Amino acid sequence: MSTSVSPLPIAVIGAGLAGLSCAQALLQAGHTVHVFDKSRGPSGRMSTRRAEDAAGPWQCDHGAQYFTARDPQFRAEVARWQQAGVAALWDARLSSFDGSAWTTPATPLERFVGTPRMTSPAGWLVQGLQQAGDRALAQWQTTVQKLERHADGWAITSAEHGPHAQRYSAVLLAVPAPQAVPLLHPVAPTGAAVAASARMRGSWAVMVRCPAPVALPWDGAFINTGPLRWVARDSSKPGRTTPAGTETWLLHASPEWSDAHIEDTADSVTATLLAAFQALGGPAPAQVQATAHRWRYADTEPALTLGYWWDTDVHLGMCGDWISGGKVEGAWLSGRSLARAVAG
Repeated sequence: MSTSVSPLPIAVIGAGLAGLSCAQALLQAGHTVHVFDKSRGPSGRMSTRRAEDAAGPWQCDHGAQYFTARDPQFRAEVARWQQAGVAALWDARLSSFDGSAWTTPATPLERFVGTPRMTSPAGWLVQGLQQAGDRALAQWQTTVQKLERHADGWAITSAEHGPHAQRYSAVLLAVPAPQAVPLLHPVAPTGAAVAASARMRGSWAVMVRCPAPVALPWDGAFINTGPLRWVARDSSKPGRTTPAGTETWLLHASPEWSDAHIEDTADSVTATLLAAFQALGGPAPAQVQATAHRWRYADTEPALTLGYWWDTDVHLGMCGDWISGGKVEGAWLSGRSLARAVAG
């Protein structure tokens, strides 16, 4: 990677894995990087809900459930995460259900999770940014709404802070494709068209707290019938802690069902998915506590395979799983690839 460095910082919009991977690589190339995210912290869809109810504190991964590592670069990164204690193998008992019969996957696949929660790798990457001192800034609860190109560099405007005084040599978007379109359309129609070509789908997730262990012979199941697509015993993942005798489960609705019911109420969605869980052998809905979360942009079907998008003339770029084949690994690789293109 080239070490030619701009005197102006580079803005990375979005602190999911793609944005953080990109920021990490840019720092390694000697750049100054400012990361912005509309949430209260990093991780994007590698997300974990943490809360407390009558039984005590609980947590549940309600976005990405696990990740695989095939590319040598990403396998090396995951090894660093494991060494740092922020990721581990999930030796889950898995099954699949087609509506009439249960089957077990024929070929075991290494599945990793963040530890002690799925947000941990992103948190570790942010620590790396913080260790870079004044060459890195991470700013939360900052919703970027407008990009403007001036003679002295790019300017951003956010909902919370209005126009920012800082100028940037480049702006890199690591956000879901539908959120990139309105930012790019006034300043880079070609990039906006790329983002608009990606069809991102929604997903409803329901986090279930069970007062007793659930007598099912698997920890994760792919469901190919009805409203559910994935069911997991979240408390079976390494590093998780739950109140004694209890379990936490995650129910993901299928993309098709989620899109058809994306504007339904959380209560209605919860009732439907808990009933489907009970039909698979889960507990009666009245016996559990449950919380729903709506992901408007959960995955892309089909995901683009460009890897990243970079306009050398105007110094705007995009990265993310949606432009790099989908999945957590695709997000990380996309961020690294965009950083290499920027560094030249």
